[in-house]
This record gives sequence, structure tokens and C-alpha cells, in this order.
Amino acid sequence: MSAPSPQLVFEGPDPERLLLEAWSVHGTQVRITEPVTVRRGGVGGFFPKEPYRIEVVPGLPAPAEPSFHDTSEVPCAVPSSTDEPQARAAAAPVRRQVLQPSTIHRPATTAEALDALVDGRSGPGAATPSLAPPSPVGAAVGTVTADPAAAADYRRHLGEALEGRRLDGLRVVVDCAHGAASAVAPEVVAELGADVVPVSCRPDGVNINDGCGSTHPAAVAAAVVDHRADLGLAFDGDADRLIAVDHTGAVVDGDVLLALFAVDMAERGELDGGAVVVTVMTNLGFHHAMARRGIGVRETPVGDRHVLAAVEAEGLALGGEQSGHIVFRRRATTGDGILTGLLLADVVARAERPLAELAAGLVQRVPQVLANVTVADPGRLAGAHAVWRAVAEVESELGEGGRVVLRPSGTEPLVRVMVEAPTEVRAAAAARRLCLVVEEALAG
Repeated sequence: MSAPSPQLVFEGPDPERLLLEAWSVHGTQVRITEPVTVRRGGVGGFFPKEPYRIEVVPGLPAPAEPSFHDTSEVPCAVPSSTDEPQARAAAAPVRRQVLQPSTIHRPATTAEALDALVDGRSGPGAATPSLAPPSPVGAAVGTVTADPAAAADYRRHLGEALEGRRLDGLRVVVDCAHGAASAVAPEVVAELGADVVPVSCRPDGVNINDGCGSTHPAAVAAAVVDHRADLGLAFDGDADRLIAVDHTGAVVDGDVLLALFAVDMAERGELDGGAVVVTVMTNLGFHHAMARRGIGVRETPVGDRHVLAAVEAEGLALGGEQSGHIVFRRRATTGDGILTGLLLADVVARAERPLAELAAGLVQRVPQVLANVTVADPGRLAGAHAVWRAVAEVESELGEGGRVVLRPSGTEPLVRVMVEAPTEVRAAAAARRLCLVVEEALAG
């Protein structure tokens, strides 16, 4: 009896795709005919060692299988899911085989199907794998292109924000947090005429935000004082946020920066809608400062995407967060720390006054206490009536001189509690009271 030839053959470097093709065309008998190295579990899925080949033999009964292919062994390495991507376990011999409809059920997932083929397992596993094309993995994900002109275009865009004005006469410390701003920020600030002192501008892939940048402003503050600079600009690693430092080394956070920009833009007729967007975490002192100047405030949940959505929805020009993530809708579609830094330096240059003087007394910060309460299910907060009764009581006691914000964390099993009050003591006492109520109401 001559050996029948396989009627369908699938070859290529991606075993997952080949398996899907084989099942979709004829989910009966499938055999492995080339060596393959497989990594089970974890990100990355399956990694073929050599080109992979699957043969489908439709309609052939199981007893005929030995007549047309041998039983030589196929080496197959199966590392643990905890191994590094490059790790490979010792090869284990696995026999090639034909899998019949009577002895194998279509697996529920492609991973289970390939495991069954490689390990020789059969029996009632689960149903058909998805026939959707598998997602790319490893080096096959995405593409990498280079645009040498992009940096120059971006620098030009940043410079145009000053509308021809310059920063001559200012000495500015620029802290790039060993991050994304390193190749651009010092250059563009210098191109606009400032005397630049660059710090933390040597990224090596692991030192980003390491004791520097907006998350560690003590470094830029020290550099400003040491170099007798007019101000310091500290970005975070991806350069979408800015924290500033005045000539004395005092930190100027996002609330004060946003107030400075709001007042300046209102005076120049550039504050579209006469209002600014902030989040619920913005200090109550900011609200008071804007009210004194006739500037409206729109409040959103925490997150720059909520700020941007509100800015766009009302056609406003300005929004931001206490973290220093500030959106200038006329000039950018999202927060840009370098743009924010340039516009701040421009405010100082035009005013011909120190940043410390411009910021002094602008936002009279209300004492604020933040606390986190660990709970099993933060999602239950919305229906915790006892908690909201307590919140109402505290708010009534504080009146216009205080504020309470409770919200579930979106990333951790926590309820975040924020209380602002006329004194630190009252704020701390109210926060402790609310934390106890949250713990009791959401216990278990």
C-alpha cells in the first residue's frame, strides 16, 4: 500500500497562525513535521525555533496513519512561563502524530491546540479555537521608522509659541529627568536666548526620574541656587509635566502655575470662555484665587484625559492638574511640559519680575490632608450610604472654608480621602473620621 500524500500543507515561521489556518480549512487530522521551540504562557506566546510545518490529511482513518509517515521524534523545548524570553528549557522528545476527530476535540484556545499537538495530548479538552488572526508578538509587533526632521519641526513649533518674543537675559536651569526632554528642552530654551544650565540630561535607559526631574524637585532647586538662576524648569520622564522653581529655590507646583497662566491669559484676552479646567484634587485656594479675579473654574475627575475632554467640550483655552500637567488648547492637543516651561519663562520675561514675586500670595493654599484606605472592593463606595452621610456631615461642619473628596482608586484596592479645612488640625481630624467610616462600611 502506497503512502497517501497530504492534501493540505501549511508552512511558515508562525505556528499559531498555521494552526489557525489548518483548523479553519479542515479541523480533522493535523501533524507536526518540523522542529519547534515553544514557550508556554507569559507575554510573547510561541516562539518557533525553525520554520514550522503543519500537514492536514482530510478523511484518512486513524489505522492508516502508520503507513504514510514514520514515528521519528521531534525535539521540542518547553520552558516555564516564568522564564525570561530568551530562556529555553532542555529539549524533550515528542512523537509526531496524526490527530483524528475521534480522539481529539477542538481546543478552546490556540495555545491549548498547539500544546495538544506538541505534547500528544488528546481527549475532551474544549471547543474550537478562535479563527481570528493571532496578535503579533515579540519583534513582529509594530514597526520602527526614523524621521530626522521631526526634532527640528518640534523645536520650531515650540519656538513659535512665543510669537517672536525671546528669553534674553534669563538664566534657566533645565532638569530633564534623564528622560524624553533631554535632547530638545535645553536646546530650544537656549535658541530663544536664555542662558541655560542643563541638569539630568543624560539618559542611559535606567536613570529616568532617578532623584531628579519634577518628581524630585530638590535637585533642580539646589542647582538654581548654586547657579544663581532666575528660575528652574523640571520635567518628568516623558516630559508632559512641569514643576518650576523660583530664584530662591522654592517649588512652584501645578496649582500656582495654572493660576499664573490663567491670570496672564485673562489679562491679554486669551482665556477663551473666561474659565479654566481643573480636577477635584486642585486646592481650594486655587478656586478662591480665581473667584477673586472673576475667572470661572470647571472641575473634573482626576486624570488629564478628563481635563482635556472638558477643555474641548466647552471650547476653553486652559486646563491642568496639580501635578503640573497643563493643556494649552490653542497650542497643543495634550499636556506638554516643554511648552509649559517656555510659556512660563515668557511670562517672567514679559513681566520683568521674578517668578517668586509673581507667585507670591496668588494661591493661598488651604491645608489639605490626603489619606488612603485599603478595602476589598473600592467599587462598593458608591453605594456605601453610611460613608456619604458622614461626608455630608463633615462638609456641613466645614462650610465654605473646607472641602471633602472621596473616590475609589482606579488601579489599587483603595479609597482615596482628601479633606481641606481652615487648619491642618481640623483637616487631619476630619480625614481620620472619614477613614474609620470607610473602613467599617467597606470591611470584608
